[in-house]
Amino acid sequence: MPGNKKISAIIKEGVWTDNPVFSQVLGICSALAVTNLVLNTLVMSVALIFTTALSGLTVSLLRNITPRRVRMMVQTLIIAFYVILFDRALAAYWPDMSRSLGPYVGLIITNCIIMGRAEAFAGSNPPLQSALDGFFSGIGYAFVLLVVSVIRELIGMGSILGFPIPFFASVAWDKWIIMVMPPGAFFTLAVVVWIFRSLKKSSPSSQPSSPSNPPSQPSSPSSNLPSKPSFQPSSPSHSNNSQFLANSFPQPLGNTSSKPIISEGS
Repeated sequence: MPGNKKISAIIKEGVWTDNPVFSQVLGICSALAVTNLVLNTLVMSVALIFTTALSGLTVSLLRNITPRRVRMMVQTLIIAFYVILFDRALAAYWPDMSRSLGPYVGLIITNCIIMGRAEAFAGSNPPLQSALDGFFSGIGYAFVLLVVSVIRELIGMGSILGFPIPFFASVAWDKWIIMVMPPGAFFTLAVVVWIFRSLKKSSPSSQPSSPSNPPSQPSSPSSNLPSKPSFQPSSPSHSNNSQFLANSFPQPLGNTSSKPIISEGS
């Protein structure tokens, strides 16, 4: 019920059960675009967590005074405010990263993860729970993106966060340049989503609980009594249908012959 969801359930759904990427398949554009480097992915994840948590809090605070007919426009304006705030701060204090991410920070405004949580949860739940829901939905998004970016940067460039990894940065490892290109993003994300969905499907929490040996029902005293023979009236055979109908209905008085009566004098 709205307003009664436990914090543990919010955390579990945001990070694993209802993960935005491998369960809902949302935010795929940024998941493919910024995961070539782990550092880019970290900054993008912080931007989305910041926006999702604060927009959920703000939408929840205004939910009782926002008209239903304009709620989507109000939610979009709230999300745009926090995205522009983060984008301007990033451009002012880290211009190289702002240029590296390009338009993808601004595209958070239209990210389906933020719009979905604002509409599905924040619009009908208290502010604290809405902020937590947005925060852990962003954590679930960042978790998948970091896994993808670590695989791509490690195999494609032999480093993580710019630091070379001993085996992958040596001449013994032939760097897969395709992993830092768009085809590598599609391939890696598909494999990661497949692995996480398989783990989610095989986890005990996703299996319906059913008792292996259900308790036997006690037998009622009437079940020990001998059964009464059932009586079924026998129906007449096809050859005796006319006789059966004749005996079932009373016959009219008088002559029932279908031939006309002819008097002797005629």
